[in-house]
Parts: sequence; C-alpha cells; structure tokens
Amino acid sequence: MAKTPSAPASGQRDELAESLGELFTNVSLMVRGELQVPSVPAPDSNLTSSFEVRMVSAFQWGTNNQLSLIEKMNDRVAQEYSNYGDVAAGLRVFVEQLNEKNQGFDEYISQIDTIDQQVTEFEAVVSMLDKHVSLLEKKVKSAYHAASTQ
Repeated sequence: MAKTPSAPASGQRDELAESLGELFTNVSLMVRGELQVPSVPAPDSNLTSSFEVRMVSAFQWGTNNQLSLIEKMNDRVAQEYSNYGDVAAGLRVFVEQLNEKNQGFDEYISQIDTIDQQVTEFEAVVSMLDKHVSLLEKKVKSAYHAASTQ
C-alpha cells in the first residue's frame, strides 16, 4: 500500500494545522456571532440566554485574537524598520568614510590642476620656439643657398 506523507511524530505538534484550525474556529465563531448577535451589548446590560453570552464571548475572543495578530504584525514591521535603520546607519558611516577619502584627494587634484596649467604654458613656449627655429632654418637655408650661388 502506498504511504501518505508521514504525520509528525507523536511528541511534535503540527503548528500549521493548529493555526489553521484556530483560524477556522475564529472565523466561524465571528460569522455566527455576526449573524445571530447584531451588536455587542454594553458590559452592564443583562444577557438573557447562555447562547447570547457564548456568542458575545466568542465575538470578544475573536476580536482579541485579531488584536493579538495585529500586535504581532506591528512588532514584525517595527523589527523590519529597525533593520532598515541599521542599514541606513551603516550607509551613513560608509558615506562619511568616502567623504574623508575624497578630502584626502583634494590636495592631489589641486596639484594635478597646477601641473596641467604648467604643461599648457610649456606647450605654448615649445610652439613659439618651434616657430622661431623654423624661421631660423629658412634664413640659414636661404643664406646657404645665396652663398652657394655666388
């Protein structure tokens, strides 16, 4: 015979099954309460039957379970946002470290700018000297050519 998936050991409890059972019970009690008890009576009013007492009690119990679930959800969201805060704090420290490193590079950047300006001036001087040398070459060639033709 084919075996079905093994049930949890006798010592273990199936939390999912229990949670689903509680959910089903709570929902059914709330639906019954909504259908049969239109509103929750004030605490000082007299309840006429034990059925009404049970329904109000079930409604209040279901509401308490909902509030408990909402509280757990709020705790989980608060924990998640706390984790985001930790990440943001880590990023802040990282950005501060990058800013410190960037300030260390400012001195080198100013030196590079100074060197760039000096190179530009040097290139202008070299260009002027190149033109002067070209002019001198032409004069020497024309003087040599004039001397050789005489």
